[in-house]
Amino acid sequence: MPYSSLNRVVLIGRLTRDPELRALPSGGSVCALRIACNSSRRDSDGGYTEKPNYFDVNVYGASGESVSQYMRKGSRVGIDGRLDWREWETADQQRRQAVSVVADNVQFLDSPTGGDEEDGDQRGEDGAGDGELVGAGAGESELEF
Repeated sequence: MPYSSLNRVVLIGRLTRDPELRALPSGGSVCALRIACNSSRRDSDGGYTEKPNYFDVNVYGASGESVSQYMRKGSRVGIDGRLDWREWETADQQRRQAVSVVADNVQFLDSPTGGDEEDGDQRGEDGAGDGELVGAGAGESELEF
């Protein structure tokens, strides 16, 4: 019987810092992001409290370069990607591991001007702006408006 698995992650949140673009030894590039996504939980009093969850995200190639150019700390972003687990050994022989998200598509959710609704941001009733979709498929990137 064939075995199949699914590794998909969809996140919507805000950047906690400016994107960091780095060159790879292969000649490509990777943009490192950290995003915060809130989750609501019911507390003992019956009310709701919000807890932030933080995720490290990597965006490769031309998509990462676009993200680095147009996004800043506080920008709203939608991520569609997959989890990537890695492990390594430090210089003092300690084993470390981490899980991060490798983005296949990045949706810019703020307006191109980056303003708030009070500053003339043109958003629809659902609060979403006319953002860009940056995708990375087999080394190709795609930009839609």
